[in-house]
Amino acid sequence: MERTQVLRAEGHAAAIRSVCPSDLAALSDFFEGLSVESRYLRFFAPVRPTDRLLRLLSGGPANVDAVVAVSGGVIVGHAMASDQAEPEDPSGARVTDVGIVVADAWQRRGVGAALMRALIIRAQARGVTLLAMDVLPGNRRVVAMITGHWPDATIDYSPDGLDIRIQLPPYQPPGPRARTRPWPATRQARRLVTIGG
Repeated sequence: MERTQVLRAEGHAAAIRSVCPSDLAALSDFFEGLSVESRYLRFFAPVRPTDRLLRLLSGGPANVDAVVAVSGGVIVGHAMASDQAEPEDPSGARVTDVGIVVADAWQRRGVGAALMRALIIRAQARGVTLLAMDVLPGNRRVVAMITGHWPDATIDYSPDGLDIRIQLPPYQPPGPRARTRPWPATRQARRLVTIGG
């Protein structure tokens, strides 16, 4: 059975889980409900996802992993990782590209970091060793999240955007009673609890 992660922040709870085929309508509602700014920061344009893009965001292809944060049956966050077929890094690292977006009302509550942790755990299990993100220069919230939770991340700045890289430690399967904490908690981090087994 897949592990479900529960994020508790400011009296609210959101479960982090894989995207299901039955989530397409809820995903559409989630992306429609995002502000123009949030959609722009996620897709580099204020697009409204088409049916084809929604299917990709649901993790359809084998190299795409997608997770959502759900509260009260409503999707409040989405993240996906797309594994690169060939190593682009000179060291031969296996790379996955990550994209994250959180509902406007749920931003700054730790949802983005919880989604990122879920993707990292799953990527490590697939043998991924380097996580990559392309971020627009004005996306201060994502940059703050990355530097606050993953201070060893490298960030290359250019006028067009930021190239963020996080080197992943080798995968170590959790023990039968282990709580999943792939990174040390920071003061800004909210409690992330793993349930299920």
